[in-house]
Amino acid sequence: GGVFGTSEGLQNKFGSHRVFDTPLSEGGIAAIAFGMGINGLRPVAEIQFADYIFPAYDQIVNEIAKVRHRSGGEFWCPVTFRTPAGGGIRGGHHHSQSPESQFTHTPGLKVVYASTPYNAKGLLIAAIECNDPVIVLEPKRCYRGPFYGDPHNVPTWKDHPEAQVPESHYTVEIGKARLALEGNECTVIAWGAMVHVAQAAIRESGISCDLIDLQSLVPWDKEAIEASIEKTGRCVIVHEAPKTSGFGAEMAASIQERCFWSLEAPVNRVTGWDTPFPHTTEWDYMPSPARIAEAIHKTMEE
Repeated sequence: GGVFGTSEGLQNKFGSHRVFDTPLSEGGIAAIAFGMGINGLRPVAEIQFADYIFPAYDQIVNEIAKVRHRSGGEFWCPVTFRTPAGGGIRGGHHHSQSPESQFTHTPGLKVVYASTPYNAKGLLIAAIECNDPVIVLEPKRCYRGPFYGDPHNVPTWKDHPEAQVPESHYTVEIGKARLALEGNECTVIAWGAMVHVAQAAIRESGISCDLIDLQSLVPWDKEAIEASIEKTGRCVIVHEAPKTSGFGAEMAASIQERCFWSLEAPVNRVTGWDTPFPHTTEWDYMPSPARIAEAIHKTMEE
């Protein structure tokens, strides 16, 4: 069932010819998926932790992402990579990173980041049905850990209101954001577990905010972001990865280009720090409701 039990029971249901273990070699996992993909299958490859996806980087970036383009459309590679990302479980350096920006910079790849069980299922099905390779990042903090920025345990997802997932087939469109909260004074953009932390921060701030769950990083919903900022005039971007060269920087630059005359203040970012992910001080490393609320107030005052 994987480290977090997300595929538990699948082999019994579908058989070992469809659901099988591999040697512990991420490069090999990606290479097998590549071969399956260009031969007409739609494999779903799980990388145990996003931190360990880098041995597969060459296969994903130089082979899988480029095969349709370098073959002039003769070959397609509809591979889906599922991988748990982010901190919140005291995993330390090698079990806590959020490497989304390593892949958002790669033409030919789509990148999505779930925040709830509902969009995790919908995005996964959309990824499998997509003819391009897709990286599906799932916040491990939402599997079993605290997701409100509180270092204490919270109810498991099965007891959470947003955990209600239809058994029927549905998709969440890749490239479309979700409006998680509606307001009119500031736009807050987040993805993954940070959506829940930002929601707690907005409640603490007392400021009326649009909270946009990006869901899809490549492509991302520029139109939804632009419409919100034209309404609010202010923007705070929240992500768990380090600040320098994080995906929030790309978004801030694009917002500056598209929404310059609508902005009443500079775009603010609340992120992880530019250090390796710590073990004992992880709650100081990750954006907290207090840090996000402070950034919202700062943006309102500028």
